[in-house]
Amino acid sequence: MESLRPGDPPEIGGYRLLARLGEGGMGEVFLARTASGRPLALKTVHRELSRDPDFADRFAREIRANDRVRSPWTVSVVDFSAPGSSPQWLATEYVAAPSLGEWVHRHGPLTEPALRSLARELLAALMAVRAAGVVHRDIKPGNVLLGRERPFLIDFGIARAVHDPRHTRTGAVIGTPGFLAPEQATGAVAEAPADVFSLAAVLVHAATGRSPFLADGEEPALPALLYRIVHDEPALGGVPEGLRSLLGECLAKEPQERPTADEVLAGVGGAAGGEWSGVLPPALIAEASRREAELGRILAASEPLAMPMPMPMPMPMPMPVAVPVPVAVPVPVSVPMPPPAPPAAFAATPPLSSVLPARPRRVPWVPGAAVGAAALVVAATLVIKMPWSGGGGGGRDGSATPSASPSASALSPSWVGTWTGTGPGTPDADGVSRARTGEFSVTVTLNAGSVGDLVGRQVSEVKETGTGRNLGCTEALELRQTSGDRAVFGAVTSHPTDPAATFDCPSGNLYVLTLAEPDRLKLEVEGAQSAGAPEALTRSG
Repeated sequence: MESLRPGDPPEIGGYRLLARLGEGGMGEVFLARTASGRPLALKTVHRELSRDPDFADRFAREIRANDRVRSPWTVSVVDFSAPGSSPQWLATEYVAAPSLGEWVHRHGPLTEPALRSLARELLAALMAVRAAGVVHRDIKPGNVLLGRERPFLIDFGIARAVHDPRHTRTGAVIGTPGFLAPEQATGAVAEAPADVFSLAAVLVHAATGRSPFLADGEEPALPALLYRIVHDEPALGGVPEGLRSLLGECLAKEPQERPTADEVLAGVGGAAGGEWSGVLPPALIAEASRREAELGRILAASEPLAMPMPMPMPMPMPMPVAVPVPVAVPVPVSVPMPPPAPPAAFAATPPLSSVLPARPRRVPWVPGAAVGAAALVVAATLVIKMPWSGGGGGGRDGSATPSASPSASALSPSWVGTWTGTGPGTPDADGVSRARTGEFSVTVTLNAGSVGDLVGRQVSEVKETGTGRNLGCTEALELRQTSGDRAVFGAVTSHPTDPAATFDCPSGNLYVLTLAEPDRLKLEVEGAQSAGAPEALTRSG
């Protein structure tokens, strides 16, 4: 992360720019913030590329590919530029964590326990990518972030739909040398087996500090490297013996000879989720803490854009939220913070659900519960991954603008009561990247109070089909801001609704709600709806 340079714009798309995260051939990546203090990775495209109609189509496909892949191991698209904008841009969640490439370069290969855990987590991510009908096509150490809670697979910049080879030009090398599959090296259309090959090459790098087709410190010319990938056997010296044969199978020259991600996961043994944080080296935990603290200081020192409150408009009819997950961008986000101890009087709250009005081009993040041996259980809640950082200001992210009036600091009596809603759940989910569930009920109770007070409780009930497990969560809600018919709530505690459950619920969720009608609440754009959750909450008491 580096400071903004002279000439950098103060904002893009209504989001304040705070620092530079990187740049490449396509454009630049900035750390940005929403009006309520949520950090974003905002990726811009060079203006000359934006003027190219073919590139504009490719960028639109990138956004769609990012937004189709939604899982615990990817980051979500928050916003993006309108068609024809210059420059074009894409904003996603930001993860304050080093990449695998950066970490190995500075600290050397991972230990075998960390390597095996990384393999399980990334294979679960790859299964989610495949389930969404997408091929990543650029899995490399720089596109794996070593988050504190789990690793993230990011940057679907050259991802393509599995059954849409029209957009991969034959004869063009797409991917990163040293980690691409032989079919990519020869310019053929790469499908799911190419991602298995690249992931295996990344795991060899994590175990040895080099690509399986390079010697230590070697930098051959591109043609020589591509020749090795197509014709030479991989060098697997230094890979733990228990993984060497399995990764060798993944690095087979012919795509049909490689195992699937599911088969590789079975070969590694164990399941994703629950182990990662326990095998991280202490230095990596310290590095994550340092980055999180730095991000906190930058956010605390920044100011939201001064934007006027919009003129009152007739409230549009609610539209159901599409279930799309996550999204990803080169430098993701999700800054995990230690959850506060739950107060005895509050058993925490989960998913608020309602409608996302906002700009029609924005697609909300829809987290789902992941189950099965290869997946991580994720609580069924609406999730904003950054805890509230303070700061007022109204903006496109749906945050409220605080008023100088004393009455603006208290929740209006019209909000007090019990609000309920029932959604269909996810009966058609794959049961791997998202849990298959029945009806999804949400109950929110709000009481009178002022900003800073615990004013409510949210309880969700959603049962997994087959096992009957309740994947809902309960959260205690603190009032953060209020202005007219809009209020911002932060979840200060969160735990499973079922006391016997063993999964963890997300912490620090943020909800921006509008009292659309006297008896109906809806969720604004600084929030998201869990898959299968109710589209609206109505007053029930």
